[in-house]
Amino acid sequence: MKKQNPLLEIKDLHVSVEDGIKILNGINLTIHPGEIHVIMGPNGSGKSTLANVLSGRPGYNIDSGEIIFKGQNIINQDPEIRARNGMFLAFQYPMELPGVRTWQFLKASVDAVRLHNKLPELKIKEFDKLLEEKKAIVEMDSELLKRSVNEGFSGGEKKRNEILQLCLLNPIFAMLDETDSGLDIDALQIVAKGVKDFHSNINSVMLVTHYQRILNHLSPNYIHVLIDGKIVKSGDKSLSLELESKGYEWIRETISKKS
Repeated sequence: MKKQNPLLEIKDLHVSVEDGIKILNGINLTIHPGEIHVIMGPNGSGKSTLANVLSGRPGYNIDSGEIIFKGQNIINQDPEIRARNGMFLAFQYPMELPGVRTWQFLKASVDAVRLHNKLPELKIKEFDKLLEEKKAIVEMDSELLKRSVNEGFSGGEKKRNEILQLCLLNPIFAMLDETDSGLDIDALQIVAKGVKDFHSNINSVMLVTHYQRILNHLSPNYIHVLIDGKIVKSGDKSLSLELESKGYEWIRETISKKS
């Protein structure tokens, strides 16, 4: 069976911040439709920077390299265009939006993507039916949808709200930046269930995480270890178990011996 064309290709990506400090030092990564790639690594290795740069977040300088998404170099593309074209970023620290009701925010987001794809906006009844279906997956309390976005939400509720957005928008590529951090066992299972539901539509996922535990609920295709802004090792799910037991120092020692 012929493999599909890549959905995302990152080619020799070098990124610095405005004070000139380099964060990413030549990232190369290829993700095909339907794949789950997990990015692991110590604090400060560049994991969140990679997700933010892919989403188009301002504040980063792309010194060299390419980001090819659906066959097009999106280096100069605005974040909202990337989002409408099928990219999604779940934040490590979801923001509160006072005065913006969650229901309105969700409907406006869904309609913006539909209009971009030359589809009509959903009627209120149509949207509410879709919302009921997706909200059940992440076990979201209906009362939270009446509040401002994330205002007064617990940490777990904020993360579930991110996954609710993911399931509603159904992008083709999701970047989940430590979506599992700070979750108790029950909340982790709910979030993982939402990610599995999203992935079941043959969508692709790049999951940034420190912990192996969420991988007990998912079936990643690849684990990548990011150290000092570079992918230094890749493997299957067993690599995450090795990292869980050994930490990252053994990888650093291996790199030192090679150099």
